[in-house]
Amino acid sequence: MNLHSLKPAKGSVKKNKRVGRGQGSGRGGTSTRGHKGAKSRSGYKSKRGFEGGQMPIQMRLPKRGFKNPNRVAYVAMNLHTLQAIAEKYNEKNLSFEKLVELGIVEKNDKIKVLGKGEISAAVQVTAHAASEAAKTAIESKGGTVTIL
Repeated sequence: MNLHSLKPAKGSVKKNKRVGRGQGSGRGGTSTRGHKGAKSRSGYKSKRGFEGGQMPIQMRLPKRGFKNPNRVAYVAMNLHTLQAIAEKYNEKNLSFEKLVELGIVEKNDKIKVLGKGEISAAVQVTAHAASEAAKTAIESKGGTVTIL
């Protein structure tokens, strides 16, 4: 088998419907658009979500909830993640700038340290927020947590 001999499976590729190509094409005259009316004319475009005058589904369904403009979204960093980063990059100082430099977080992210997992290295962590469990776990191993 060569690249030049590859063909699609028989019957899997159909030819395009060529409308408006004269009477001999079988689709001449009205070009499958029927007679008269807005839909038969060139430039016709219906509104997005228009259902022929019936109340559209996005208006039938109730509104629900809201987006809080003051929400602060944190990137969660668990203890086992910090331990893996410390081992992989041989780092004791896991500051926000260092994590951005390593490509682990983006520069506009906010980091919150959470207490899931175990940490064995004494690391200095700088983050935007930290849970009490994470603070106590890091400080019990001789590390420090600094809140930005």
